[in-house]
Amino acid sequence: MTKYNYEINIEAATEAEADSKMSAIGTLIKKLTAKELAKLAHIVQNDPIKTAMAKKALGV
Repeated sequence: MTKYNYEINIEAATEAEADSKMSAIGTLIKKLTAKELAKLAHIVQNDPIKTAMAKKALGV
């Protein structure tokens, strides 16, 4: 698979929080397909009930 480089900006209160977010994003990118990531983003952006249920199930 071809690798592509991107420069992104992450909003966070601290650099440690930004590092944590970047690490989590990296894991999601490695474990989910593009279709799964798109569906996850759509749900987070447009379905607050499902997002709240997922957060509750994850304990956050």
